[in-house]
Amino acid sequence: MGNTRLSWEPPILGHLHRCRRTLELHIFCWVGLGAPGPVGLAGEAFPTQRPILHSQLVGKTLREETSSDAVASPALQGEPAGFAEFLEKYRRKLQDLFHVRTDMDKLSLNRSLPPFVMEEIRSCDPLSVYVPRRYGGRGGHIHEGLGILAASSYESLALSLTLGINGALFLQPLVKYGQDAIKAPIFQRILNDKNMGGLMITEPDNGTDALSMRTSYREEDGRYHLEGVKHWGGLTGRADFWLLTARRRDGDGNLQRDIDFFVCDVSAPHQSIEVEEYFNNLGLYHIPYGRNRIDVKIPKVQRLSPPTTGIRMMLDLLHRSRLQFSGLGMGFLRRLLDEGLAHCRERFVGGRSLFDYDQVQQRLAKLQASFTVCSAMCANSSDKAGLDHDLSRTGLEANATKAVVTDMMQEAAQTLLQLVGAKGYRLDHIAGRATVDSRPFQIFEGSNDILYQQISEAVLKLMLKAKETNLLRFLSSYDLTSRASEYLKDLLDFEVDLKIQQRKLVKLGEALGRIVTMEMVLKLGDRGFRADLIANALSSLRHEVTGLLSTYKAENRILAVDDYENDSSWLAFVLPAGS
Repeated sequence: MGNTRLSWEPPILGHLHRCRRTLELHIFCWVGLGAPGPVGLAGEAFPTQRPILHSQLVGKTLREETSSDAVASPALQGEPAGFAEFLEKYRRKLQDLFHVRTDMDKLSLNRSLPPFVMEEIRSCDPLSVYVPRRYGGRGGHIHEGLGILAASSYESLALSLTLGINGALFLQPLVKYGQDAIKAPIFQRILNDKNMGGLMITEPDNGTDALSMRTSYREEDGRYHLEGVKHWGGLTGRADFWLLTARRRDGDGNLQRDIDFFVCDVSAPHQSIEVEEYFNNLGLYHIPYGRNRIDVKIPKVQRLSPPTTGIRMMLDLLHRSRLQFSGLGMGFLRRLLDEGLAHCRERFVGGRSLFDYDQVQQRLAKLQASFTVCSAMCANSSDKAGLDHDLSRTGLEANATKAVVTDMMQEAAQTLLQLVGAKGYRLDHIAGRATVDSRPFQIFEGSNDILYQQISEAVLKLMLKAKETNLLRFLSSYDLTSRASEYLKDLLDFEVDLKIQQRKLVKLGEALGRIVTMEMVLKLGDRGFRADLIANALSSLRHEVTGLLSTYKAENRILAVDDYENDSSWLAFVLPAGS
């Protein structure tokens, strides 16, 4: 996704020409200067005057490269290093960049990283973990991708999300569904030219209801002409490639139900994307978001090829991405646990270490349990999220992973902020930054409320099919919960109304999500993970499920009062008569 940057460090030899190119890209993207563009297909020149566009400043276009052989990244020519060595090198690079050469707390106040920082990060080829070996990558192993995400989120959640967008939302779909003719040149540009890619689905009037998107396409002169508006695509104005989603418009002007995906190469003629507005996002400062006007003409070879329908392809893509949220959460939760432990050991209140207070212990234990639960999620995703698996029908497990881990992330951030106190209520402190950075994870790629409702609906549908109304009996025979249900026998032995309020569906889904993750924790324990951490995580999850089911069972039919303003001013009931 190109390096649009706002700040600068004194140039380092060997990086000067790349940094200069980055600044030029920044000026063009954000200010819309009318400098001449490069020559594209068939020798046509890009316009000299244009609105704010994601630019085409360097490199060959995708079409010019489709006949080229794959070129391995220089760092990856020959056999790739062992992953432990590769990961440790990456961690040391991040440590040096964010704690020696710069100060991450200060960098966090800017809307983007200095150019040299991203250059140095990309020099370690973190995105190579998503690229097949035959194209110069490390092979696309899920556990390697999760490891890179975890190492990144320990230092910066925004950095980890940047890599996750590239990997889970662009490279993995390209590997699985892209046409062979376009793969080699794209992977070459990702590895060698340090290009980046993203995904655009969400529209201003269709967020949660993605299947009702209005972006459309027609076939014109051997290309697909896409038109529409997309917003909140991570890396707006910075990505070099986009996966764009659209629905076919037929001859009568009607939109078809199915959804198609297209690779848009913004460096090619007729494929520029106009950025109409950049948003002032509350957190995740280093990732640009905005509203994009889509009016592009895509060669047919750049359309993804689903084996069945585009909707199933989208579900496979999104479910795989949700399973990999565990990698984003892993390093983040570990960092907050480490910060919390260090602060509480060093801080003394009333002559006692903060670490010795019972309420503090309760908070730290919950942080530690979240670390263990997320570890179990990572192990589970490593086994199940491979590209050889069709995940279009695994929504329950994927939704549980995404919703539970993002809830844990936000709760952990709130916990650290509470432990640290007032000094943490700052963007240039890890506690404050973690609180605003983790919050949107409960919203994007499926609002957690909706995901929990879908979890309940999936389970109730299976129960109806099995003609079962007792939750314990069903979960005891269900492969995602069979062992965990034995751990919760006394809580689950009740009859479920298969037609319940939405609010109860959500609350039941929260409980079911934690039961599914409890199953993952038990399996992680089987692998030899530290037993006391497993025991604490199981106890913590049981405590959560107890509270959630209690709320689920309680009667709650409260509705909002319309026109509440009448007779609702407290002052009218305390002022003396006649005042």
